[in-house]
Amino acid sequence: MVKQERAARTRQALVRAAAEVFAQDGFAIASINSISRRAGVSNGALHFHFASKQDLARAVEDAAAAVVRTVAGPAREGGPEPLQRLIDATHALMGRLDQDVLVRAGFELGSGSPRRDGAVDLRGQWQDWVEEVLKDAEREGVLAEGVSAADAAVTVVAATVGFEQLGADDPAWMSAATLVQFWDLLLPRLASAEALGRLVPGGTHRTAPGPA
Repeated sequence: MVKQERAARTRQALVRAAAEVFAQDGFAIASINSISRRAGVSNGALHFHFASKQDLARAVEDAAAAVVRTVAGPAREGGPEPLQRLIDATHALMGRLDQDVLVRAGFELGSGSPRRDGAVDLRGQWQDWVEEVLKDAEREGVLAEGVSAADAAVTVVAATVGFEQLGADDPAWMSAATLVQFWDLLLPRLASAEALGRLVPGGTHRTAPGPA
């Protein structure tokens, strides 16, 4: 049991070290040596857990995808109405992108050009989720007249992915204040008059950020 726990801690340390190196240097430049040094283990210990840099990248992406599921998953399971669930999820996701290097690295790893074989498309997963929530809003009749779920999804996805990318250089783009400004501007055009009065642009809850 002690040996298993030690192995699990080593694996976690390697995944986080890989995320830090990938976020700093990019996948192409990052080296196995720099990742093992940052994790405080030998190259041999690294290769015991991961056969290649590609395997490490996939582990980082999988960890980031798990976080995105915790952020977006509850929004599919009831709770506040669809537009409020969308607002809350954007605040939660940007908070994690700002605070957790695993999530930042996961998004970046999946977006390179050309795309790595087997890369996890986290931005695509986020887009799918936003589209589904806005379809819920359309079915419930809480979108403004003349606004379709498809058109609204284009705007929300473009803005949030833009905040994520710009935030890599300036974290202010991922701040709650930036999101509130965005929702203050968009909601009067997006939501029906009846729904608008019930919505909170600052979000109704926060997902606790993970370690940076």
